[in-house]
Amino acid sequence: MNCYDIIKRPVLTEKSYAGVPAKVYTFEVAKSANKVEIAKAVEVVFGVKVASVNTAIVKGKTKRQGRTVGRTSDWKKATVHLTADSKAIEFFESLAE
Repeated sequence: MNCYDIIKRPVLTEKSYAGVPAKVYTFEVAKSANKVEIAKAVEVVFGVKVASVNTAIVKGKTKRQGRTVGRTSDWKKATVHLTADSKAIEFFESLAE
């Protein structure tokens, strides 16, 4: 699996912004990716050193539109902790200010 296939998008929430000063970043990742693959993908794509990765499966929500009931997809969230001597990810730095 390609590094760019593993990392789908950054998760941009208030809680994820709170971790930016501590070099903790959150991404939506491929459901089939494991922690080792996620860590390698972040290191290659952003050029940083990863200390640890935590993952969670986020369950989809039930949504209604009129009388039709549907469900959003489940997705995998990865919280990536960088080492203290690693540089920060520039994309998040511009958003945290």
